[in-house]
Amino acid sequence: SVFAEISDDTNRPRMMALLPLMWNLGSVGGAVIGGIFADPTHQYPRIFGHMEIFRVFPYLLPCLIGCSITVFGLVMGIFKMEETLVREPASRTMDIRMSLTSPSSSTSTLATESTQLLTEPAQPKQRSMRELLTPTVVRVMATNVVMGLGVAMSDQAYPIFAASDLSDGGLGFAARGIGFSLAVSGAAVMYLQLVAYPKLERKYGALDCYQRGQRMLIPVYLAIPFLSLLTSRLEESIDAKTHVSTLPSWMSHALGEYTLWLLLVLLLLARTTGTVLAFTSINLLTVNLAPSKSELGFMNGIQQLAMTTTRIAGPIMAGVIWTWSIKHSFSYPFNSHMVWVLCAALTALSLRMSHKIPESVNTFAAGNNKRDTADDV
Repeated sequence: SVFAEISDDTNRPRMMALLPLMWNLGSVGGAVIGGIFADPTHQYPRIFGHMEIFRVFPYLLPCLIGCSITVFGLVMGIFKMEETLVREPASRTMDIRMSLTSPSSSTSTLATESTQLLTEPAQPKQRSMRELLTPTVVRVMATNVVMGLGVAMSDQAYPIFAASDLSDGGLGFAARGIGFSLAVSGAAVMYLQLVAYPKLERKYGALDCYQRGQRMLIPVYLAIPFLSLLTSRLEESIDAKTHVSTLPSWMSHALGEYTLWLLLVLLLLARTTGTVLAFTSINLLTVNLAPSKSELGFMNGIQQLAMTTTRIAGPIMAGVIWTWSIKHSFSYPFNSHMVWVLCAALTALSLRMSHKIPESVNTFAAGNNKRDTADDV
């Protein structure tokens, strides 16, 4: 809401792109802090080995650091952040017109009317929840929930998929390999958010970018689980060719591993691109839906409620589906691919729902409504 209030049509896409960028940076930084400072009595025995509280509560230190950062942000917000919602002056056009047409109007009277026009505070028209939840708003929020559920499930499914054995349909990565793969894909976020997205939004519009992001995610979701099958086939092929090949066995395995990593990084980069397009666009569409700046808080609150729901349900669903699928010997798509197929299906459904959203959502509605009371004049 604050970003929408302090931006205009020339920089709003870039400003809204900062939101998911900050979220991603915070997620990476939080994970690093958790990994470095968790269980300090064993990681840093010389410093924390004598502190019994950290032995009893091994995750207390990163929690304290996170709490301190949150308190710092709260203090900065209270003492340094100013109110960004500027009320437009109330319109008294009708009164001035009446004064102008009155024969007894004097210069001092007109001056008084003009002064009142500039100084009287606005009385924005309060809209009810029913008025705000228009069919377009409901469609945008509905597709947001469905798309967000697919992304939340995939976010939870990938680390499980990467850590699981090849026999269970995973990649058999160690923790370091999983972290490296996520770091590589996350490195593209800054460029996508700050450089690529604003240009794409200006050229195609937020709604089209939202749909393009979902079109990119669907094939990525379907392709990721096939990496496990590819890895198994590469290992079998390498083992078979090692006996007749002139290449050393270590070189053959290295080529197979490089092939896997190349394909994995490409898929993760495509997934990151699709996610950036989808989430940044839905943030911008939500802001555009607000009929006036005084309703920005309501619109963003509804969107955050929708996203919180998906962040709760998505990981639970992904974990349950993955566990169920590897415990049963069903064929495709009910094997280890099932959670990814469901992510693709949810994204396809969201994409279809988005085609019913009018192109008018590409325009910042609050920017066209300069005065909340204009309809009453």
